[in-house]
Amino acid sequence: MSRHFVLAAGGTGGHMVPAAALAAELTRRGHRVALVSDARGVRFPGLFEDIQTHVLPAGRFAGGPIGWAKATREMWRGRAMARELYRTFRPAAVIGFGGYPAMPALLAAFADKIPTAIHEQNAVLGRVNRLVAGKVDAIATSYDKTERLAAKHAAKTHLIGNPVRDAVLTLRTKAYPLLEEDGIFRVLVTGGSQGASILSEVVPDGLAMLPVTFRRRLQVTHQARVEDIDAVRAKYAEHQIPAELATYLPDLPEQLAWAHLVIARAGASTLAELTAAGRPAILVPLPSATDDHQTANAREITLAGGARTIAQKDFTAVELAKQMQKLGLDPAALQNAAGRARSCGRPDAASDLADLVESLDAPRVKLPVGRAKPVLAGAGA
Repeated sequence: MSRHFVLAAGGTGGHMVPAAALAAELTRRGHRVALVSDARGVRFPGLFEDIQTHVLPAGRFAGGPIGWAKATREMWRGRAMARELYRTFRPAAVIGFGGYPAMPALLAAFADKIPTAIHEQNAVLGRVNRLVAGKVDAIATSYDKTERLAAKHAAKTHLIGNPVRDAVLTLRTKAYPLLEEDGIFRVLVTGGSQGASILSEVVPDGLAMLPVTFRRRLQVTHQARVEDIDAVRAKYAEHQIPAELATYLPDLPEQLAWAHLVIARAGASTLAELTAAGRPAILVPLPSATDDHQTANAREITLAGGARTIAQKDFTAVELAKQMQKLGLDPAALQNAAGRARSCGRPDAASDLADLVESLDAPRVKLPVGRAKPVLAGAGA
């Protein structure tokens, strides 16, 4: 039976990518999906082009008493607009993916007694998900151990994994790219959807410190911030290392397909894609991430032997060169690390999350009729 589902997510890649993967799976099953997010989320390139989208106001609780008061007003205004949306769209369930833009949609669902679930991408339960965990009907996690998740919620917690795009999932069926001792060694450098200046500062100089026979084999694709890209390009040119630079990688699955090693932050989507594809990595967790969740994210793949984690304070050109040599000069060891990374993947995450979402459907709650159709900022098909 075709049903309607609302997905609510903050506007960063970590929230939007799994929401998009679930949207694709639910659509394949014949359901209709609407996205609620902020202005960044509804414009996220390549993810929700065929999905009905809505922007709702959602304040961020920061800035002292005045900031909190303003955020509360925005949240309740967003909640009222979400309830208007539900009167016409009539969702079978509302699923939150974290981030403050998800909160109004969930508050509206609680008010209208619509079944709800949240999905946590990180190994630490996020702030918004912590706030609503007691009221939702189901909690989907991406890691076997999720910090800040109360033991009293165990009965409604389901280990699902973090859904990834189909284009990444197909890499799981392909072999790790052949690496010959004197062949090209392809390195992918990515700081996630927002880039990472520390990678731009350290990686070119670290690669330049490799033995000349190794350095000459390198071929690099490097995602850099707009403000860093010219300086990074100049560094690679100075070191005579072939490198392609971009501020955004729309073809990330294709880049992953040929990468022998990835140097990256440890965001939830990055880890999900590395483990889905089976690619070894050197990870540099973002130290300012809330509750240090990127360090927690990196723990599973690192303990499995699929990655090496370097704290940002220790991430120097010398340390990077040392770790690169340990990994890159032994093709068999690198391929073994790829297999260990793959072993941490949960390739059925999108399907399992869709199963969970469908199971939430309850007899339709009768909502008042005759109200005007909502007019939401940014609404569109």
